Amino acid sequence: MKKGISIWSFPAGSTIVECARLAKRAGFDGMELSLNESGELGLAATDRDVLRIKAMLEEEGLEIAGLATGLYWDYSMTSADESQRQRAIDVCKKQLELAAAFGVDAILVIPGGVGVDFIPGSEVVSYELAYDRASEAIGRLVPYATEAGVSIAIENVWNKFLLSPLELRGFIDAYSSPFVGSYFDVGNVVHSGYPEQWIRILGHRIKKMHFKDYRRQAGGLHGFVDLLAGDVDYPAVVQALKEIGYEGYATAEMIPPYTHHTDQLIFNTSNAMDAILGRSS
Repeated sequence: MKKGISIWSFPAGSTIVECARLAKRAGFDGMELSLNESGELGLAATDRDVLRIKAMLEEEGLEIAGLATGLYWDYSMTSADESQRQRAIDVCKKQLELAAAFGVDAILVIPGGVGVDFIPGSEVVSYELAYDRASEAIGRLVPYATEAGVSIAIENVWNKFLLSPLELRGFIDAYSSPFVGSYFDVGNVVHSGYPEQWIRILGHRIKKMHFKDYRRQAGGLHGFVDLLAGDVDYPAVVQALKEIGYEGYATAEMIPPYTHHTDQLIFNTSNAMDAILGRSS
């Protein structure tokens, strides 16, 4: 497996090239980028912007490990507001377009949700309606993914939706498309399950991976900790990944950055991933 790091692991305000240089110094193979509302890689990004960013990363000796976005927290595919649902679909189309230009084979997609506790005032949606709306939205996007040759990889997040590996598997399989799969986040299921079980159940549907760690006893967002400091059974996770033949990127998503000596998080994460993936000498 290749070793990646999410751009969200770096301090806010860091430029892409600053993040890339630090990631390379720390020993990562690639960096996962994020589509934002505006900025270096925003919704208005052009082919020229893509070429510039690709050239910067190539110069630093890094691949583009994936393309995520936080915009689905602002625009939900399951909202009661049809304009919000359409906006989320448009965001996904832009992601697909940019991913194809970057040469990325899968994008991280959050297909809405039932409720989000960590966003104050977040809309609460009937589970049944959420399922129907998410199904419709992804169905509309499959032709665009197919044309782009880029997979829509649905991430398991704390959105009170698609709460088991069996349900997520069924949701994915309903499209009968190789361009719909899972962007599996190891740490996000620890509060209620076992990631190695999810991996075996999702199997070949896993397009990309996020590595995080979580301490159940802490609870809430405070439970997310450094790799190997939580309750993820990483030897079991790696064994399950071997069993399903996963050979893609394992991308660390470490949020939030350290308050002090922020660069150290990137080096600590890289060293922990070397141990997890058997790269340590």
